[in-house]
Amino acid sequence: MGNKVVSLEDAIATIQDSDTICTSGFVGIGTPDELLSGLEARFLQTGSPRNLTLVFAAGQGDGKDRGLNKLGHDGLLKRVIGGHWGLIPKVSRLAVEGKIEAYNLPQGCISHLFRAIAAGMPGILTPVGLETFVDPRLEGGRINAATSEDLVEVTQTHAGEMLFYKAFPINVALIRGTTADPSGSISMEREALTLDNLAMAMAARNCGGIVIAQVERIARQGSLHSRQVKIPGALVDCVVVASQENHRQTYATDYSPAFSGEISVPLESVSRMPLDVRKIIARRCAFELPPNGVINLGIGMPEGVAAVAAEEGLLDYITLTAEPGVVGGLPASGLNFGAATNTVAILDQNQQFDFYDGGGLDVAFLGMAECDSRGNVNVSRFGTRLAGAGGFINISQSARRAVFAGTFTAGGFDGDIANGALAIRQEGRARKFMEKVQQVTFSGSRAAKLRQPVLFVTERCVFRLSDRGLVLSEIAPGVDLERDILALMEFRPIVEQPVLMDPRIFSEDPMGLKSQLLDIELKDRVFYDPEQNILFLNFENLHVRREADVLAIRYEVEARCREIGRRVDVIVNYGSFRIDDDAVDEYAEMARNMEAKYYARISRYATGAFMRMKLGRMFVRELAPHIFETKEEAHDFMCRRSP
Repeated sequence: MGNKVVSLEDAIATIQDSDTICTSGFVGIGTPDELLSGLEARFLQTGSPRNLTLVFAAGQGDGKDRGLNKLGHDGLLKRVIGGHWGLIPKVSRLAVEGKIEAYNLPQGCISHLFRAIAAGMPGILTPVGLETFVDPRLEGGRINAATSEDLVEVTQTHAGEMLFYKAFPINVALIRGTTADPSGSISMEREALTLDNLAMAMAARNCGGIVIAQVERIARQGSLHSRQVKIPGALVDCVVVASQENHRQTYATDYSPAFSGEISVPLESVSRMPLDVRKIIARRCAFELPPNGVINLGIGMPEGVAAVAAEEGLLDYITLTAEPGVVGGLPASGLNFGAATNTVAILDQNQQFDFYDGGGLDVAFLGMAECDSRGNVNVSRFGTRLAGAGGFINISQSARRAVFAGTFTAGGFDGDIANGALAIRQEGRARKFMEKVQQVTFSGSRAAKLRQPVLFVTERCVFRLSDRGLVLSEIAPGVDLERDILALMEFRPIVEQPVLMDPRIFSEDPMGLKSQLLDIELKDRVFYDPEQNILFLNFENLHVRREADVLAIRYEVEARCREIGRRVDVIVNYGSFRIDDDAVDEYAEMARNMEAKYYARISRYATGAFMRMKLGRMFVRELAPHIFETKEEAHDFMCRRSP
């Protein structure tokens, strides 16, 4: 196949005027800075290539000069289609000033477009982006008046409204790996993420384009193990060996063996957060962590949730993820964001968004810059400041629950915690709770319509989203309702009977969340609604190990049924329920006896497909073991059945 290792200058010379290029990277992880530096140098020296179309999914920069900031020159770019713009001010300036055509589309949708282009598909069809600024009935993702072409269309399907994101040819893919052999095969053993490198290389190759790979070293031909090769040499045209400065593992770390999975680190080394406003918010968010749940943590304020979870000993009971492909472990923060230590797996970015968009996240913790009375959230555009949505739209819209976290005001806010209460030293100059957000990055109206549970967590209060708008549900000790909350909002929330935030949040001591989240007494798992005559059995996260556990459940439920004194309808939550094989027969027999003696009708639900299958086998002797995926489905079934 020949020797594909070439000089930087020869590789960059293959890029022509008006080409469409795509680039890999997430912040500073996997960003091909050597190639970007070479492209910038050629343009500044020769004025070519010109009028490029740039496509990128995740933000690739340090907020100053590195990454895609190297392409922020008049004439170099004609059009930019990007997911997150906040780290590339030199390019975003061109967009805001109308000097280029510019689009902000969801990170996951761009990531999926790479795969669709590789497969020769016309685009992707998805609900992601509906009723946000990406919806063409609002802004269509267009950033300025110079941008006229519609890249997103509304389409009616049998499943309802969808958005269609159009595919387009890619001429050049700039990717990055660790090691290459002369034929161009690429491995990624020292990279913190794999990202969309393979999909991008396939897309460019199948469009008749060029694939240029940046690596840190060259191996002997044929010496790379096939299981380590992430991009086959058949897809690669040029290989460039990068300088050490332009091939750091992240913008904050030259190389960490923990980020590449070479070693695992003791979690005892994770430093505790000081008891400040940031920790108060993270602690309150941590109360929403579901045992055995899959979690996404956004950049900024939500990053603290991981530190609190580690401090509370919860990391073994939850799965933390990040959108570029991290599964499990402890996500990093700052300019290391996107990397993680002690991971269970690293997926390609487009695969992670498959999981996210399909509803795999139990809860997402995300930042919050602006919020309005309908629960709309803006994190993407503030006047002339262009942050971009990144993966926010995919994650917030698709997660089963969304928690938005941030300080109540911005711009100089300062608070302190003393004697178990919050003291506001200086109020922020900017209000976050607006009459109308500047741009809709998350649609509260859509969330309310779809009955998605949504919380808004600040250091001084907590709101929940209802179909009537925001409801004030909790207030921090030391905070005055009128002076510190209502007077600083441009709209009046629904105020019913807010309670004090848990006092443990404001204490130096650990909160004991592990025991609270994992150990629910059986008596607290049984609830009866006399108006509907429905007995709710919450067996979520319950582990049945032996016959004694089965007898304990029977005792508690039977006692409540005898107290009620008549047959009841029953809805059982089996979310993250576990039962050992030795107890299956006893449990199934107990359930059948209870149904025969006390139940009128029974409906069960479990979020996991495996558990639904296991339950189906356990209750196979029943005439109709109705097992649903959600509480709403189980309840609707019960309500529409005649007695």
